[in-house]
Amino acid sequence: MQEEANNKFLLEMNGISKEFPGVKALDGVTLKVRKGSVHALMGENGAGKSTLMKCLFGIYHMDEGQIRLEERDVKFTSSKHALDNGVSMVHQELNQVRSTRIMDNIWLGRFPTKGIFVDEDKMYKDTLEIFKSLDIYLDPKKKVSELQVSECQMVEIAKAVSYNSKLIVMDEPTSSLTEKEVSHLFKIIRNLKSKDVSVIYISHKMDEIEQICDEVTVMRDGQWIATRFIKDITTDEIIRLMVGRDLSNRFPPKANQPGAVILKVENLTAVYQPSISDVSFELREGEILGIAGLVGAKRTDVIESIFAERQATGSVKLRGKAMKFKSPKDAIKSGFALVTEERRATGIFPNQDIFFNSSIANIDRYVTFASVLDQRKILKDTNWVVDSMRVKTPNNKTRIVSLSGGNQQKVIIGRWLLTEPEVLLLDEPTRGIDVGAKFDIYQLMIDLAAKGKGVIMVSSEMPELLGITDRIMVMSNGRLAGIVNTNETTQEEILRLSSKYL
Repeated sequence: MQEEANNKFLLEMNGISKEFPGVKALDGVTLKVRKGSVHALMGENGAGKSTLMKCLFGIYHMDEGQIRLEERDVKFTSSKHALDNGVSMVHQELNQVRSTRIMDNIWLGRFPTKGIFVDEDKMYKDTLEIFKSLDIYLDPKKKVSELQVSECQMVEIAKAVSYNSKLIVMDEPTSSLTEKEVSHLFKIIRNLKSKDVSVIYISHKMDEIEQICDEVTVMRDGQWIATRFIKDITTDEIIRLMVGRDLSNRFPPKANQPGAVILKVENLTAVYQPSISDVSFELREGEILGIAGLVGAKRTDVIESIFAERQATGSVKLRGKAMKFKSPKDAIKSGFALVTEERRATGIFPNQDIFFNSSIANIDRYVTFASVLDQRKILKDTNWVVDSMRVKTPNNKTRIVSLSGGNQQKVIIGRWLLTEPEVLLLDEPTRGIDVGAKFDIYQLMIDLAAKGKGVIMVSSEMPELLGITDRIMVMSNGRLAGIVNTNETTQEEILRLSSKYL
């Protein structure tokens, strides 16, 4: 096999350590990546994966250690320095200039010029050439703001390739992709491998690791735990190395028992099209209802319309009472909560600490008779979020933006659980979350349902939908394609319904 035939390391990171005030993020970590291979980097949220990659990429300066690229010592002082030396990174949280064109984003800071002017023709031609090599079919002149999340991801990959990279770091690259798009990405990765490009692949999706990766390095609590060839290790062994304990089941046993109807939605239709049209369904007390569908199926539009994030006509009734929300604030007061898909854009308050981010949705309940905030109650609730969600942080005054993506998501979910919602709406709640934390989030969902509340979850992960829900509602091109009982359906039936109105 290729991983055994090619023993030459493109990248060697030896004894890497990095300390922040109050926490040692990396403690003597080793990572060695072979030329022309795909190397998985795995670990729970907060294990140090992103910190290690930021040390490689010049975003952080390591305290100790050595980095060798193609058998020469390197120490990148900035991301530009790394890019100039053939090391690029596709971040999980996309940082694109959404108001500009695709090709502007790809060549930002290095526009081809003709005299003192930008050479638009060359930029367009070069972008098309990269797209062609990657089988990406997008108009380079289209604005990024008009793209779906999955298309933005492909643009970032094309940008990384445009640097003629020897090594590309991909951080949760499939978090917003459908199965078809994942297959396309894997085709791109295999094409890169054939050109001796190496890929560091950060993901929590075990099936993807088995499909596309040659080796895996596992980290835990800022330390190197093990490196193995994929063919020599099982999924259960990887999970045990990640969490430091046996995790025999991916999903907790279900204790919830669906009862009477808690939420009734009839003829829900978005005011501004294209979006959802004539969607009707019921949610029962104690039920976890999944929403499945391909990218573009408008799954998110359904829950955002219920939450008054989008204007829609139709009827929404909670326990038989008609809901007339003018804004999300009205929805929150009536017992609805929404965990959004894009945590950086619409979930966190990046410049605020965990204390603020945990309490903001519940702020009215902390106001005393003297019209001041009850700081002790806020502190108690914030500590509950940190403890119950197992948030890895030095303290609750840490800025949320400094946490790993998965730990940010835990704070957001904890924030909404504090509001004690009647209906919890979750949009890709485990995106970028490690397997141990996923289990905890599933347990919280089951516990909430067991108390007679209703849970609606949008997810692109089929095993998740089949493992945690009671029923699955399938959307296709903005319309309801069908609702199936989870224990009676198959992945094939769900995919068939997903294509019903295409």
